[in-house]
Amino acid sequence: MSNASATGGRGPSQRQLRVGELIRRTLSEALMQGEIHDPDLNRLSITVGEVRVTPDMKIATAYVLPLGGQHQDEAIALLAKNKGELRRLLGRKTELRFTPDLRFRIDDTFDRMDETRRLFSQEQVRRDIEAPATDDEGDDT
Repeated sequence: MSNASATGGRGPSQRQLRVGELIRRTLSEALMQGEIHDPDLNRLSITVGEVRVTPDMKIATAYVLPLGGQHQDEAIALLAKNKGELRRLLGRKTELRFTPDLRFRIDDTFDRMDETRRLFSQEQVRRDIEAPATDDEGDDT
């Protein structure tokens, strides 16, 4: 039985969520404490917002954002360059049987939230949201 059928295709399993959070915390601590031997990476303050793990636990995608949202391309390039050292550190600090391959992406959660707020503040959208709902169901006349 495949994992997709076991979860009903509804999203990540508890194990994926647990492993993702473990990796997120470990990466965050390592980056915050400057445990990587790359001065260029250590000078950046990088937030690890989320880590998503594939169902087979072989790939972990870390969604990161440098402080202030600046130097995003540089941060991704430096993390990718130091991926091997970060993976070894994860293997040492976690009790995972297999350390997943790391991938890094920019976390655009805050941008999406800002866009959602902007949309909800538009007059036409507010008017539609505040409009009373019509009760067409239940009309048997």
